[in-house]
Amino acid sequence: MATFTSILDNDFYKFTMQFAVSKLFPKAQARYQFINRGNHHFPDGFDSLLRAAIGEMAQLKLTKAEKAFLQKKCPYIEPTYLDFLEGYRYDPDEVLIQQTDGELSVSVEGYWYRTILWEVPIMSLICELYYKANKQERVSNAEVCKIVEDKMVKYDKLNITIADFGTRRRHSYEVHDLVIRTLKNHPSRTFIGTSNVHLAMKYETTPIGTHAHEWFMFHAAKYGYKMANLLGLEHWSDVYRGDLGIALSDTYTTDVFFKQFDKKLTKLFDGVRHDSGDPITFAQMTIDHYRRLGIDPRAKTIIFSDGLDYEKVEHIAKFCDGKIGYSFGIGTDFTNDVGLPRMNIVLKMVETKPDDGDWTAVIKLSDEPGKHTGQAEEIAIAKQILKIND
Repeated sequence: MATFTSILDNDFYKFTMQFAVSKLFPKAQARYQFINRGNHHFPDGFDSLLRAAIGEMAQLKLTKAEKAFLQKKCPYIEPTYLDFLEGYRYDPDEVLIQQTDGELSVSVEGYWYRTILWEVPIMSLICELYYKANKQERVSNAEVCKIVEDKMVKYDKLNITIADFGTRRRHSYEVHDLVIRTLKNHPSRTFIGTSNVHLAMKYETTPIGTHAHEWFMFHAAKYGYKMANLLGLEHWSDVYRGDLGIALSDTYTTDVFFKQFDKKLTKLFDGVRHDSGDPITFAQMTIDHYRRLGIDPRAKTIIFSDGLDYEKVEHIAKFCDGKIGYSFGIGTDFTNDVGLPRMNIVLKMVETKPDDGDWTAVIKLSDEPGKHTGQAEEIAIAKQILKIND
């Protein structure tokens, strides 16, 4: 009912992190857990459908053409990693799927450098299979394209740049493909790329992404909460030497991030990504941080990526214009605007085992307290250590 045709049908930051993990932490292990934030009810037999689709992913492998694309587009990725990726195969035994009535349980466990690729495709499969299993009919292909085209006409008037970040909660691969084709063919320079590497290759655009929360969550488990952001960014710069220079800011709240984002890192990184909390508050904090360090904010960039639609984008652009560089990563408002309720699901790292340690619970402290993830006891410990009151 839902299949993947390319191993690159995944978010770019999964591959960039996989390279960094295989280089720096090859013995680390990880556990991931599915979180059904929207309390969606899964029909009987859904677990079997998902298990079958995941089983088919074992056949995926990097093609010569895909490898050549990565070599050309991503010269900062070492050829040893591309050789590794060429030999990589998904192992369905790393994924445990269970269902009790309408409740679905999905967990992933194994070496971090291997399991890091599962999150996005599993979420994509859950979404696509959910709509199909429930026989929910979306709008026509023509209407999907028209919705995207109409949005782009409005975005063009804002004189901004946007990228697609919608792989994980897309309605389906077919819809995602239609969206990228429409964005690519739209006659403006507003669209600059996609987080989906397969579709970036197919439509000859740029794969976009750097790292995700799990990068810093692992660093907290290995080095402690007070060092997680600083060492996470130091290690990132050790691997990429100035490339892929957008830093994710909200793993342990933005307040904590800017305390650890010292002058060296602030100058080294091209900008930051906003993923939770009020975007205007975040923008002003970012501007103030750069000014405090004697850096012109207009030379830096904020990538906004938190649940964006046109109204939010317009509001943010008006505030940031002339003050700081800015761009937008738009997710489900592109890839799941098809006349059906959108799913609210995540698949997050919940534990990690550094090569010199024990299994350790990991957490995320979003700028929105309702989006904190992890064990309540560990969240309380982290907030105490970092002196966070919310």
